[in-house]
Amino acid sequence: MKHMNVVKFKVKQDKINEFNTLAFKEKVFDGMISEYYVNTGNNEYVAVGLWESEDKMIAARPEMIKFLDSMRHMLEELSPELGVTDPISGRVEYEG
Repeated sequence: MKHMNVVKFKVKQDKINEFNTLAFKEKVFDGMISEYYVNTGNNEYVAVGLWESEDKMIAARPEMIKFLDSMRHMLEELSPELGVTDPISGRVEYEG
């Protein structure tokens, strides 16, 4: 069953160009079907990944964290509890 991960974050104003160069290039994570970056305004984004399965997504987490670590300096802290990202994931219930 397909799975999705969704991550909310905010890019520092002076890091927008660097972020665009790094984030908007094709990444190869085994099991990822597609990914989307949604600009919700004021340098705030939601990244969405569609996966073949929850197991594939979980297996890719170390590589996803490595990618996040490469851009962590570009992101603003959302809160002390969350850090620079607000992630969530779940099973796809409907695909239209």
